[in-house]
Amino acid sequence: MALVLASASPRRRELLSRLVSDFLVIPSHDEETAKPESAPHERVVALARAKALDVAGRHGGVILAADTLVVLGNEVLGKPRSRGDARAMLGRLAGREHAVLTGVCILRTSDGEERSFCEETAVKFRPICDDEIDTYLEIGEYEDKAGGYAIQGRAAAFVEAICGDYTNVIGLPLCRVSVALRALGVHV
Repeated sequence: MALVLASASPRRRELLSRLVSDFLVIPSHDEETAKPESAPHERVVALARAKALDVAGRHGGVILAADTLVVLGNEVLGKPRSRGDARAMLGRLAGREHAVLTGVCILRTSDGEERSFCEETAVKFRPICDDEIDTYLEIGEYEDKAGGYAIQGRAAAFVEAICGDYTNVIGLPLCRVSVALRALGVHV
């Protein structure tokens, strides 16, 4: 039974390759929409499930989909729409703790068996001056990243503390994913 990563994310591809060497990449065409009034934990799992179902409609196997959000207080920070949006996000994160939520849905198409969950990691940024934010934005690393930063890149210099799964902040919580894959019969 084929393992399928329902994501175009090179970060998720690299992370999954740490667990298994043989999998297909078939990105979802789902528009990443969920009820904005739903709680962030529910929303991120619903987004992952929609992606898994989209790919499952086109390909069989064990489908793995994920979606990541950054939550600051009650505000959900998705992917920045522009450099200015990323600048505003990083300014709000500076000197504060936020939550990184990754919703995961793993679906076995042969029988509809599913494992879905939300992993949460707390990340605290040190205070960051405007000049540091501008320098960070110049390299373009913020593009296509929830919260406007990549912890595995230069933004690591902003992280004062982390509590939880580091790989979750990158976009795929490997510990829980490996347990769920094994439960669905994937050798990890």
